[in-house]
Amino acid sequence: MAEYDLTQRIAPLLDRHLVFPLLEFLQERQLHADEQILKSKIELLNKTNMVDYAMDIHKSLYHTEDVPQDMVERRAEVVARLKSLEEAAAPLVSFLQNASAVQELRADKQYNLQMLNERYQIGPDQIEALYQYAKFQFECGNYSGAADYLYQYRALCTNSERSLSALWGKLAAEILMQNWDIALEELNRLKEKIDSKNFASPLSQMQSRIWLMHWSLFIFFNNDNGRSQIIDLFNQDKYLNAIQTSAPHLLRYLATAFIVNKRRRPQFKDFLKVIQQEQHSYKDPITEFLACVYVNYDFDGAQKKMRECEEVILNDPFLGKRVEEGNFSTVPLRDEFLENARLFIFETYCRIHQRIDMGVLAEKLNLNYEEAERWIVNLIRSSKLDAKLDSETGTVIMEPNHPNVHEQLIDHTKGLSGRTYKLVSQLLEHTQAQTAR
Repeated sequence: MAEYDLTQRIAPLLDRHLVFPLLEFLQERQLHADEQILKSKIELLNKTNMVDYAMDIHKSLYHTEDVPQDMVERRAEVVARLKSLEEAAAPLVSFLQNASAVQELRADKQYNLQMLNERYQIGPDQIEALYQYAKFQFECGNYSGAADYLYQYRALCTNSERSLSALWGKLAAEILMQNWDIALEELNRLKEKIDSKNFASPLSQMQSRIWLMHWSLFIFFNNDNGRSQIIDLFNQDKYLNAIQTSAPHLLRYLATAFIVNKRRRPQFKDFLKVIQQEQHSYKDPITEFLACVYVNYDFDGAQKKMRECEEVILNDPFLGKRVEEGNFSTVPLRDEFLENARLFIFETYCRIHQRIDMGVLAEKLNLNYEEAERWIVNLIRSSKLDAKLDSETGTVIMEPNHPNVHEQLIDHTKGLSGRTYKLVSQLLEHTQAQTAR
């Protein structure tokens, strides 16, 4: 299933430190040769300050205790540079470590800068030194220290570009420390900045949105409510347009979120149109599964794709997260996906047929006869299915389902309200752009 590995598409849109968890996953799943993964790690590490880690991998890759001279020299350079930056940032770091002194800071940045300069002789040079020190700490792999210093730097920084850069760094550090709740807060803060900032060109803004969506994958698939949150973000017009324009491979994750989401969203029908439109630019078993069920009504194809989807999920760094339970290891998202995928096939198949042979149904669901019978009985008991099971003939008899007029009216009203809101937003944006000119 290495053919469906998206690492080469995703890696260029991540900070290089965020690529390491992906390589660790691929190494564990043995999707690529171990030597190839280790070489990729060294190549990444050569552009960071994590020299000790690079030395360890070099020893492992070449089965030697010796390391190249350039690595030894590079390590000496990193240590010297770190000491120099530490000394330059020392006055401000000492101030920030003094709890009583920090209480003098206010929400007004200009007041803070004046107060620091007058009382502590801390000026723009020391604030800039803190940023460089935090950035260097991040490159050394000290993500905790980097996150703290970047947070404190943003509280003092008056340069909007530098502040935005520090916010990206803070987000990366929180992701790498797996502080998912804090990372989600930083993600939302960064999204707000990107959506409200005046970029030099619309292309730059779209590129920032694409980066944000790629970084968000770490958070959404490690957060309890992430499956809903990824739909909320990716399905917004501006973000969905960015996906369709430059990153159609992200449709895999949006499709997965729609399938495993317990609440069927009104946006799902619109998303199916996107899947259909983008088949020429991107497809994998997960997007093809939806096309088979809802576009082509190809249930044999859907059955085949469902088996392939399982492999894709198991070998995807974001979807294939394993959970240890005693002596067993499970992939919760895989189990949820397959359960809901069967339900998707079943619901669509039942809309077409009134009386369904249990043997045929079992085959469509990738289950044996007894498993299919139990599965359908559970659906009927949990009121998810309005049907009867005829054990003598081995058939499922569907009850006629008459559409509720009130529900249809509410759905159409919601759709109209949403389209009106989008239209008004576009008009306001156009008016603001004209005014700015």
